[in-house]
Parts: sequence; C-alpha cells; structure tokens
Amino acid sequence: MTIFSRIVAGEIPCYKIAETADYLAFLDVRPQMKGHTLCIPKQETDYIFDLEDNLLAGLMVFAKKVAKAVEKTVPCTRIGIAVVGLEVPHAHVHLLPLHSMDDMRFTGVYTAPSSEEMQALAAAIVANF
Repeated sequence: MTIFSRIVAGEIPCYKIAETADYLAFLDVRPQMKGHTLCIPKQETDYIFDLEDNLLAGLMVFAKKVAKAVEKTVPCTRIGIAVVGLEVPHAHVHLLPLHSMDDMRFTGVYTAPSSEEMQALAAAIVANF
C-alpha cells in the first residue's frame, strides 16, 4: 500500500483541497513552492498511463478544477502540471503555481511551511474551489 493509498484510507492526514468518489487533491507536504498540490486517483495504480482511459481523463478534468482554485488563491502567472511518476508508485499529477519556466524544475529544493501555514493555505484554496 502506497503512502497515497494510506492518505485515501485516512491512515495519514493530509491538507485536503478537494475530493470526489474517485479522486483526491491535497497540498504536497514537500512543496516546490507555495500552492504545490497533488491530484491522485483513489485507485492505486503505479504508472499513470496504466490507468483506464476514463479514469485518466477524469483525473485531468478533476486536476483542471483544482488548478483553477489554486490559481485564484496563489499569485502566479499560471498553473503548470507535471507527471513525474518516480517518487511514489501511485499515479499522480503535480499542480505548480508558476512565474517562470525555472519554477517547473524538480531539483530537490523544497520549501518548509509550518502546519499552520499549510492549514491556512488549504482552507483558502478550498474557499476558492
């Protein structure tokens, strides 16, 4: 069971942004920048391109809705989307508030917001959902 499946099961807490019967969005606890959000299918599948077509399409539509809420909350030029697929063996997309192309680099440099900052940010994004 992946860490994301444990989050879906409620075994590990998260800063939830949105949830449907099939998908979950939450703030990344090791964000590249403020507002870095993960969107996942609740069904545990390692590789995003192994998802059934309807589940993959639904994930993108779900991510679009989440991205619009993040964009309303976090000042940025636009929201970028990335699929890396190596760090957690559970299909997911990263939504990243961008100001430049350099913001899209996964360099291992992370911000360290406090729990209070994460809770406030999650609540602000939810209010804009």
